[in-house]
Amino acid sequence: MAIPKALTIDKRGTPQSAVTYAALQGVAALNVVDAEILNRAAEALGEALQQPGVRCLVLSGRDDRNFIGGANLHALRSLDQNSAEAFIRSIHNFCDTIRRAPVPVIAAMRGYCLGAGLEIAAACDIRVGDRSVRCGMPEVRVGVPSVIEAALLPNLIGWGKARELLFRGNIIDSEEAKAVGLLQHLVDPEKLDERVDDIVQDIVAGAPGAIAAQKRLLSKWEDCSLTQAIELGVDALVEAYA
Repeated sequence: MAIPKALTIDKRGTPQSAVTYAALQGVAALNVVDAEILNRAAEALGEALQQPGVRCLVLSGRDDRNFIGGANLHALRSLDQNSAEAFIRSIHNFCDTIRRAPVPVIAAMRGYCLGAGLEIAAACDIRVGDRSVRCGMPEVRVGVPSVIEAALLPNLIGWGKARELLFRGNIIDSEEAKAVGLLQHLVDPEKLDERVDDIVQDIVAGAPGAIAAQKRLLSKWEDCSLTQAIELGVDALVEAYA
C-alpha cells in the first residue's frame, strides 16, 4: 500500500520565478503530526526548496480547518526516555528546514496552531492568519515542557508573553495573536489568500540574490551582537557587488 504524502506540493509560476505552496498532511481533524510525518515532510520540503527558480514558499495546513494542531497525543503517550529525543528532533528538523530555506517562508494560518504547530509557524518568516486562528503551547498540560523552536517565541512576542503562554498552556484567539506579534497580518477568512498573494508578489519583485542574502543575514543576526550584525551586513553588501 502506498504511503500517504506527508507534504503536498503545488508549484506555480514560470520556471524562472516560481512560488511553492506546501500543505502539511497531518492526521485527524486538528491536523496533528508525528515523527514519521515530520521526517517525510522535511525531506519533501528540502527537495522542493532546491528546485530551480523557487522564489518563495507558502506553508499551510491540510485544509481550511486547521494549520497544525500539534503533536499526535497517541505518539506522545507511547514515548519513553529512549524514544523522546528522536521524536522531538523530528519537529526541530522540520522547523530547521524552514529556517534554513534559501527563500522566505510564509505561514498561511487557519484554525488551531498548537504546540509543535506554533513552533513550526514561529520558524516561518511571515505569519498571516484569518480570524479562526487559535494559538497556544499546551505541553505543560500533558506533562512536558515546551522546547526546541519554542525558544523563538521570546524574540517574537517578548519574554513576558512567552512565559505566560508556556506556563499557562492556554489558547489565545486571533486578535490577541496579532496584538502580541504572533501574526503579522490578520484578515477575514475570504481575504487570506489575497493577502498572502500580495506579500508573495512583493517578495518576487525583489532581486533573487538580494532576497537570499537577506534571509541568510536575518538568520545570522539572531545569534550575534549588534556590532557583529553590522559587520556581517558590510560583508554582505560587498559580496552583492562582487
